[in-house]
Amino acid sequence: MKALITLVLVAAMPMSLLAQNVPSRKTHFAHGKQTPAKTVVAAATPATAPAALSPAALELAERVQVGHVPCELGASVSVEADSKAPGYFHLRLGKETFHMAPVVTSTGALRLEDQHAGAVWLQLANKSMLMSTKLGKRLADACMNTSQVAVAAAMEKNPPPSLLDPVTPPAVMRNALALQDAAE
Repeated sequence: MKALITLVLVAAMPMSLLAQNVPSRKTHFAHGKQTPAKTVVAAATPATAPAALSPAALELAERVQVGHVPCELGASVSVEADSKAPGYFHLRLGKETFHMAPVVTSTGALRLEDQHAGAVWLQLANKSMLMSTKLGKRLADACMNTSQVAVAAAMEKNPPPSLLDPVTPPAVMRNALALQDAAE
């Protein structure tokens, strides 16, 4: 019965889905050698130019801090603007290089992303971090340039309020609440 159900499901699948899962056995001869078809196709197609960025993304790119950034555990990241593609950046961690573009966020954090490699660089006021969306982990954490070190030190001396701390309403709101209570 299971075999029959499997056969029916496979027969109902579009051929394009089946073709994606079957590796190609075709080979071509290039430069006198037999090579897989993918190699010949990759060599024949030129590298595509990066997509043009939106005005908002270009504005974010102006705020990205570039240079050598030391991280925890002896790691370091290098962020450089791409001279050939405005708004894009080359980010290096060890031997890995990522070509990153700014992404607009709702939180105000500066986010650079290499969608192909699955890498995300987050730049906050007090630290930066490099994450891999493919591996689901941080590649580099607590990366801080000189301005981020100063912000982190200031946050240690005067920590921002916690989301769990009780909120004291402003004086104007307290007065309005008192008037409302008196009227009742």
